[in-house]
Amino acid sequence: MSHHTLAADRDALDPETAAKAAAARDALAERDGVLVAFSGGVDSAVVAALARDALGDDAVACTARSETLPAAELDDAKRVAGEIGIRHETVTFSELDDPNFVANDGDRCYHCRTMRLGRMYETAEELAIGTVCDGTNADDPGEGHRPGLRAVDELDVVSPLLDAGIAKGEVREIAEAYGLSVADKPSMACLSSRIPTGLEVTEERLTRVEKAERVLREWGFEGFRVRDHDGLARVEIAPDELERALDPAFADAVHEHLSDLGFDYVTLDMAGYRTGSVSPGGDPGDDDEAAGDGDGGERRGDEASASDRDGGNDPDLGRRYPR
Repeated sequence: MSHHTLAADRDALDPETAAKAAAARDALAERDGVLVAFSGGVDSAVVAALARDALGDDAVACTARSETLPAAELDDAKRVAGEIGIRHETVTFSELDDPNFVANDGDRCYHCRTMRLGRMYETAEELAIGTVCDGTNADDPGEGHRPGLRAVDELDVVSPLLDAGIAKGEVREIAEAYGLSVADKPSMACLSSRIPTGLEVTEERLTRVEKAERVLREWGFEGFRVRDHDGLARVEIAPDELERALDPAFADAVHEHLSDLGFDYVTLDMAGYRTGSVSPGGDPGDDDEAAGDGDGGERRGDEASASDRDGGNDPDLGRRYPR
């Protein structure tokens, strides 16, 4: 069984949440085996942990690697699978092989999810597993335009969290009860969500976005996106970190680094990071659906942290950024 068992910390959960988690686990236990579409985000991690508890070695987590998955996220998925103690498989495919995905219309997530889950079913068949699960939770269907959920329905993917009525907040509570390190991890959308609808998704654009966001992560930012508007980089920083981004040293360094990556112009969006902003009139789901496991649009920084409101955490003006 998993090193992380729900029974160990059942008392830490609200009774209603504990009952939902038990119902999801019991439903999984009725199956001969399951393959979990696994990004390493909190939703798919909880499904994997429930499946591992319910089925032991008959539960498998599978991560699809492609150009839209940042390398750091694949590393995280491997690490989290190890925490859970579940067998972890990876499959490789390319969304860029599908002209419908490359065209980047309003159904981009549908085309991506169809391909991704198709590879999950192929892997499940190879392993003689009849059920594929994903991490769609009870909040996801209400988050606006979610074409990826149509693919989930069409392919008869099982969504244990949704079926048990487990909402995003409860998912995080269950992850805490399991002792998972991703309990508070912000949702991470696939890299194609940084490219506005109607602008083709290319390997060049995906690569420079991934490298640009890696720079911001290395500099200590947590809530951010780099949107690629055909060579113009629009940098969004979470409101509670935005003041630090106004440091002239940051402006100079981020302009230099992103220009070196191939961006013609580099701008800072003064509205800060918010989901669904890549295209005018965008839905929250447009930004965070494509994480691959049903992680919803977890919004960070909608208001300043308590320490910021109290006058703490003054910006580190004049900080030196690596060149």
